[in-house]
Amino acid sequence: MTATFMPSATTEELDWFNLFQRQTVSAENAARYLEVFADIDVRPILKNVQAPTLVMHARGDRRIPLATGGELAAEIPGAEFVTLDSDNHLLLGREPASLAFVAHVRQFLSAPLTVG
Repeated sequence: MTATFMPSATTEELDWFNLFQRQTVSAENAARYLEVFADIDVRPILKNVQAPTLVMHARGDRRIPLATGGELAAEIPGAEFVTLDSDNHLLLGREPASLAFVAHVRQFLSAPLTVG
């Protein structure tokens, strides 16, 4: 499962992530998390979002299809959709997409707020 989150990860990075998961959540809570989040669907209320919104998605994400990110952004009025050049759902700090992610967030947060 870990490899689907970060298919470009090294063995060491995958091992670290697996250890991190085991140290930060119990098996019961992890199962509950997956169960609860599988039933959440915010699509019907996306049109009601009245805040500046930035949606970013990795082109090669194996966990969530790129089209899903685009569809979510399209339903939020005025949302900006950015694709990142990565196949990782969880970006690795060493990959260029990670720097692009941070740059987009900084640009988004520094933009003047428009009310409309």
